[in-house]
Amino acid sequence: MNKPKAIKDYSKLSDDMQERIKLFYPNGFSEHLIRFTDKDGKYVSALPFETDDKYYLIRMTNIQAQKIIKEDTDYDQEGNLKEDVKDDYEDKYTDLDTMRVGSGKKSDEDEDYD
Repeated sequence: MNKPKAIKDYSKLSDDMQERIKLFYPNGFSEHLIRFTDKDGKYVSALPFETDDKYYLIRMTNIQAQKIIKEDTDYDQEGNLKEDVKDDYEDKYTDLDTMRVGSGKKSDEDEDYD
């Protein structure tokens, strides 16, 4: 069964979704970005994130990914999710094991998501 796909901007996600993404990517986002061609034929980079219901591509550039982590007080100076924050999120989101993502490695291949 194919899940619906959604392309969203990080800033437009709910706090709940942002917290889940932080927990899934505790060491930052930039190393996990993928590239694909959007419906207009433009190259886009995004952070993949999958829930039970949907496959998300969180649109952001490498620079934006680094800026988000640098400005977020949930992350330390090295860009890692703070342990106390991580513990709080783990307690809050006990279903983390139901969230999945691809290999997390950058790919030179482009995927088409309409």
